[in-house]
Amino acid sequence: MSSDSSVKLKQIELLILDVDGVLTDGSIVYSDSGEELKTFNAKDGLGLRLLQDAGIMVSIVTGRRSEALAHRCTNLGISLLYQGVDDKAAALSTILKQTGVTADNTAAMGDDLPDLALLKHIGCAIAVADADEIVRNHADLVTVAKGGAGAVREVCEGILKAQGHWETILEKWL
Repeated sequence: MSSDSSVKLKQIELLILDVDGVLTDGSIVYSDSGEELKTFNAKDGLGLRLLQDAGIMVSIVTGRRSEALAHRCTNLGISLLYQGVDDKAAALSTILKQTGVTADNTAAMGDDLPDLALLKHIGCAIAVADADEIVRNHADLVTVAKGGAGAVREVCEGILKAQGHWETILEKWL
């Protein structure tokens, strides 16, 4: 990550994530009974847990609704879940009021056009590697990893390193 990105990540108190294309690879799979299935990356999950353990809040804002996502958020201890959101900028306003975090101290990750409304109003806009070109052009940071393939973990580690938490975390595992 560039030094400019590290400066932005050092100030982050809240990370907001889109789901399809960020926490997943963007595929939408249905069972024969019509149930929507999602595949999440376990490394992203550990990154989110480590981030929360370091005191960084995590929120999910998505235009779709999914019971699989609700279960994943419960598993990860993420209570700031907003599903079926048409206006992500309005959701941002609600989240900032609820958490007391400023927009400048907020990062958000997206991959497609509906995420632009959120990304343009926060301190650090992040696009996954395989995001739409317009989204990548509006991002402060573009991940090396693709959505659903470790991009969230990459950002979590970047925030933890920028804020000086990473070495302490590694000591627990080594």
